[in-house]
Formats: sequence, structure tokens, C-alpha cells
Amino acid sequence: MLRRLPRPTDPKILVGFDTNDDAGVYSVSERLALVHTVDFFTPIVDDPELYGQIAAANSLSDVYAMGGKPVSALSIVCFPGNGDPALLEDILRGGLMKMKEAGCSVIGGHSVRNEDILFGYAVTGLIDPARIWRNVGAQPGDTLLLTKPIGTGVISTAVKKGCLPNATVAGSIASMAWLNRDAAEALCELERSSNTEHGVVHAVTDVTGFGLLGHAREMALGSVAVGARQVSLEIDHALVHYLPGALEAAREGYLAGGLNNNREFLGDCVTFDASVPQEYRHLLYDPQTSGGLLVAIASDHAEKALQTLTLRGVKAGAIGRIVEKLSPLIHVC
Repeated sequence: MLRRLPRPTDPKILVGFDTNDDAGVYSVSERLALVHTVDFFTPIVDDPELYGQIAAANSLSDVYAMGGKPVSALSIVCFPGNGDPALLEDILRGGLMKMKEAGCSVIGGHSVRNEDILFGYAVTGLIDPARIWRNVGAQPGDTLLLTKPIGTGVISTAVKKGCLPNATVAGSIASMAWLNRDAAEALCELERSSNTEHGVVHAVTDVTGFGLLGHAREMALGSVAVGARQVSLEIDHALVHYLPGALEAAREGYLAGGLNNNREFLGDCVTFDASVPQEYRHLLYDPQTSGGLLVAIASDHAEKALQTLTLRGVKAGAIGRIVEKLSPLIHVC
């Protein structure tokens, strides 16, 4: 549908929606640009304050995925007219706590009466136009890094059935509420110390609703749109980190509706080795909430990146590599 709509022609638009990137970027001056993103969703957990925190972390994530620093936000609230005001206050308080942690000021917002609760933020960040990370630009030979474990979708589905221990639920919530700031700052630090003309971080995106494989597809396809080398991705399912309890939830069939949508959408873009168990296949399609960063980085800097990430408390891992374009686009071994 978007392809049929008129394209904006303002030359100050540095990143638009052509490559399904995580945020838009608008130039202000030679050394300064604005990063714009918006995200909101229905409650993902029962605790209203935790819901607010997760919604805020999720909204901030797109700015971090571009390499930007979030500075201000506007809240988006949909809440039933007959709802409990104390519940809404807790949601807002949770969001403000996470925004304060990020150093991002909430300066306003908009609310409407609505049967379903929805909450999130429109976030503005600052970035150097010469240091924008995009979800395109991965190069053959790059190493693929992932900075958070996956499995929030199947765990959330299992929670609704009351089928998981509290420790498993707590681990998923902690992951969703964890800011991608530490991962982004570690990668920025690596870029600054590398002293290479074009940087060592070649492509970045955050893993959310389209799942790991869906966002990997965008990373591969987007390169064509910007005239870069066409690439494919190889992912080792055994190297991906999974949240505690996620494999069991997937094995028991607690699959989110979005998981099957992702599988259907990706179609024949993905192939699996016959040895990859079904529960791992499910998890690679699993829609994530406030997931980690998927990073294509020069292979000779991958180990230093992992060390830098670890020092900041980020549980990252190398999960695969970028190769010359093949058919299908993504292969999982």
C-alpha cells in the first residue's frame, strides 16, 4: 500500500519509509538530525506499571537502533471511559520511570476514550547525520550479532493459559523492560575507537513484531533499495539465545497468532536444515516485544564488540553471518 502513495520530496529527509527502517531521520544541520519514531500496543503483562515500562522501552528502542539518543517523547493513551483512573496512573508512572532511566523527557501527549487499552510514545532523538545506522548496508562476510534472547511471544501466550512458573515470567518481563541503550552505546563506543572511514557497524535493526527472521529479511532486502550489494543471511539456530522457558512453551504449542502470520508472510524466503527441531523454528518466527538489536558487523571486530557489550551487561551473541545473495534469502542451520 505504501508503495502506491506519493513519496515525500523534502531533501532534508535522510531516512524515510522506503526500506522499512526503524525510524525516520530528518536533517537539521550538517552535524545534527532528528530521529522520529512511534509505537504503542495493548497490555502485554497484567501489572500496569510494568506494562508502562515495557511500552516505553519498546518505543525508545527504534531510536537506539538508528544509533540516536532519545531526548523527548509524547505519550499516546487509549483508555476506557469507565476505566479505573488508578490503573491508568500506574501505567503512566511505569512509562515515566523508564523514560527517566533513558534520560528522555515526556513533554506531553494525547489521550482518547477507547474500549481497549493502548499505550506507547512518539519519541524524538538526536543523531549525527554521518553516523546513522540503518537496517540496510550489511556486507558479505559480516558477522550477525543479537543482543537479547528471544521468546517473549510464546511466553506471553503461555502466561495467558497460566502454564508457566513465576521465574520464567519474570525473566521475560525483565528482558522486555531492559533498554537497548546499553547495547547501542557499546556499539557506538566500538565505532568511535575503530577509526575506519565507513565504520564497522554496517546494519542494525531491533527485533520486534516480525520476529527474528522477519527483521532479518528486511535487512537482506533493503540493501537492494539503497543500491548496496545484495546479500543473504545464514543463521545458526543453536547460537541464538532463548529466554528460559521459551523452548518448553514453543514445544507445548503456545504460539502467538503473530507467529503464524510471520511464517506465512515469509513463505519461501526461509529454508531450514532438516535437523532444526520444530520448537526452534517456531521461536525464530516468534513476534517479540521490545526485543534486542540485530547487528551486521565487520567480522574482524565481532569479538571486540561482544567483549564491549558484555562489559555493559548485555547478553549478546554471534548467531550467523552475511553472505552473497542466495536463494532462498535466509537459511537456518
